[in-house]
Amino acid sequence: MHTWATRQKGRGKTIGFVPTMGALHTGHLELVRRAREENQLVICSIFVNPIQFNKAEDLENYPRTLDSDLRQLGSAGCDAVFSPDTEEMYPEKETRVYDFGHMDKVMEGKYREGHFNGVAIVVDKLLRVTVPDRAYFGEKDFQQLQIIRELVRQEGHPVEITGCPTVREPGGLALSSRNIRLSLAQRREAQKIYEALKMAKGLYPETPVDEIMTRVASFINASPELQVEYFEIVRADDLLPAGTEDKDKEVVGCIAVYAGDIRLIDNMRLNS
Repeated sequence: MHTWATRQKGRGKTIGFVPTMGALHTGHLELVRRAREENQLVICSIFVNPIQFNKAEDLENYPRTLDSDLRQLGSAGCDAVFSPDTEEMYPEKETRVYDFGHMDKVMEGKYREGHFNGVAIVVDKLLRVTVPDRAYFGEKDFQQLQIIRELVRQEGHPVEITGCPTVREPGGLALSSRNIRLSLAQRREAQKIYEALKMAKGLYPETPVDEIMTRVASFINASPELQVEYFEIVRADDLLPAGTEDKDKEVVGCIAVYAGDIRLIDNMRLNS
């Protein structure tokens, strides 16, 4: 993969890179479409990264649909797919520990200790293998996107990180590979996550942040199918808690909700 990508770069080709863990959906294919528009070649990776999972059962249950994924990528105009096995990516135990300050300790980081370190390690490896000009990530994983931007700064990767808008189902539920595990009742109720985020957007900044957070949690928790893990209102640039005094900055509401044992995340800009 690295030899091919380097050869293409030597021929003056621009490369767009879309990293995935497979089980592709329309959101992934939108990233490929964007990469296709902005680059001469598109590389996708498919790798279920074990070191970013906190629970063995989550790793075990993560959907793996390689044949279907490859067909979709071929139809979407992807030029090359890198799909390594775990031994190829991690021939030795990884010991690197990144310092992202508070950015990897709040929200997702608070409930998934070590998750972002695992993400950073694999993204660093993938960028070194594929040597892209641009890499594309969905904004649904907003905290991850900001941490990857910091990773690129720390490592000095010559790549432009592009965040792409969240793609949603008709009822507003953010597309996710985990959605296929939802029951019909859970999928219907999970649409309330999007409704709650829109409610928060309508309340900010006139309503105190604490009140918005309480109202969002109460609205979602009223569903027998859903349980809020966290809802935080943060500044987009540094992920620190935002108040009404931050209304002139970009402010994002970030949420994680359990539908049964299936964990769903989403976010929305509250003042744009």
